[in-house]
Amino acid sequence: MVKPDGVQRNLVGEIIRRFETKGFTLIGLKLMNVSKELAEAHYGVHKGKPFFPGLIEFITSGPVVAMVWEGNGIIASARKTIGATNPLNAEPGTIRGDYGVTVGRNLIHGSDAPETAQQEIALWFKEEELANWQPTLTPWIYE
Repeated sequence: MVKPDGVQRNLVGEIIRRFETKGFTLIGLKLMNVSKELAEAHYGVHKGKPFFPGLIEFITSGPVVAMVWEGNGIIASARKTIGATNPLNAEPGTIRGDYGVTVGRNLIHGSDAPETAQQEIALWFKEEELANWQPTLTPWIYE
């Protein structure tokens, strides 16, 4: 997901480009305002922590671009492409390393495990909102 700061800073296209050039397939995409209920469900693991209210306030402060990507090794590769949570610790060449400034405004969220991805996809997308397709380039990307 491109968070409100990434949308406001006009980085949506650049972020999508990074994943497309890695060879991943976009199967779900929507620009949306996040309800408080959705935000609380998404960040539920952090409920009760001191920073939880700030997370909810931020993610509901403006539109986000929710996305679902597919591809071999997508989660591990996406985590490397995104960079460390704190942009000050993110490597140059990563999204956060190149464009991030602070941990509270780190541009993008990516799932950290297949189980988390499935839960998050179910929260953000209905089954019929996901496209089932195969790019013609797939044989040129994967053996």
